[in-house]
Amino acid sequence: MGDAFRNAGLIAGPVVSLLLSIICVYCQHMLLTGAKELQKRTGSPVLPTFAETVELSFKAGPPQLRKWAKTVRLWINIFLCVTQMGFCCVYFVFISDNVKKVMDHYNVELDIHIHMLILLLPIMLSCWIRDLKYLVPVSLFANVFMTVGIAVTLYYISQELPTPSTRDYIAPWSKIPLFFGTAIYAFEGIGLVLPLQSEMKQHDQFTRPFGVLNIGMTIVTCLIVTVGFLGYLKYGDSVEGSLTLNLPQEDILAQAVQLTISVGVLFSYALQMYVPIEILWPRIQRRWGPFKYSSLIEIIFRSSLVLITFILAEVIPHFSLFISLVGAVSSTALALFFPAIMDIATHWESGLGPFKWVLWKDGFFILIGVIGFITGTYASVEAIVQKL
Repeated sequence: MGDAFRNAGLIAGPVVSLLLSIICVYCQHMLLTGAKELQKRTGSPVLPTFAETVELSFKAGPPQLRKWAKTVRLWINIFLCVTQMGFCCVYFVFISDNVKKVMDHYNVELDIHIHMLILLLPIMLSCWIRDLKYLVPVSLFANVFMTVGIAVTLYYISQELPTPSTRDYIAPWSKIPLFFGTAIYAFEGIGLVLPLQSEMKQHDQFTRPFGVLNIGMTIVTCLIVTVGFLGYLKYGDSVEGSLTLNLPQEDILAQAVQLTISVGVLFSYALQMYVPIEILWPRIQRRWGPFKYSSLIEIIFRSSLVLITFILAEVIPHFSLFISLVGAVSSTALALFFPAIMDIATHWESGLGPFKWVLWKDGFFILIGVIGFITGTYASVEAIVQKL
């Protein structure tokens, strides 16, 4: 987020981040409300998934959308897979950058691609764990490492700050699309809200005004704005895609932070990959199964997905630009475009409200999503090509 604020400015960064946070949370609430409504209409005992919710809304919406119901379900699953695998690509780059920084300090200088290759084996082994319950302890360790690392990083970036007048308050307009892609990437978690609510013992506590979703996203927003603002203020145009790369390399504590957060991200990789595996593996089983050696085939499939993320990370090893690209392409569609379309379709038969309020409101979200998708993708690809 420090690099994102470099593309926005000290004033524009916090303001736009806050607006994006409000919009993303509102869209998450729209999805949850739509899922409950469609669950009642269908009489299903369980909440539908994200893709199922949008599919059901299309079936209940205007005639022009009904023929696209199955197609939109497929596209949402594709975007979910792209987003999660994009996270995994970024993880390869993130860990390699931080480990290389520490190793270079001790004169063990290896190419960044070699570091990624070394990471391939432990990451692949972690993705062979097929039961989610065995990944829970791994996630706990990851959270502990990440919390400690973030706390120490905040300590470093809050020391000896320059005056704000030395930084841009509002960045040039040509840089804003890169900021948008990174920011929407940071806020986008809409694929998790329905599974999280379904797993809660008291479902209504998730969506209350002071419930889990609002409080959680408030904390996330405060953390994002704080890290982004202080990161850019501290390092200016030299801020890296990850603030850990800006920490003083000769400091043992800084090296420990880089390694600690890297371990935390390494432990998180298998959890991020769990989503595309859960979407794709059942489809493969239905299409080509049953397999004689099902466990072996599944391990090969999981390894193939890891290899895909590894190859993409090798091809585009620019951390900040990769984040912006993933955010602009898939996070925008999931966080803004599809929830708005779902909301319109769900309310089509029951009414769009006075003065067609639902249509105007959701049309605004769709417009933001389309503009962010086009400009963010173009700016990210152009910047990556220039880097290469």
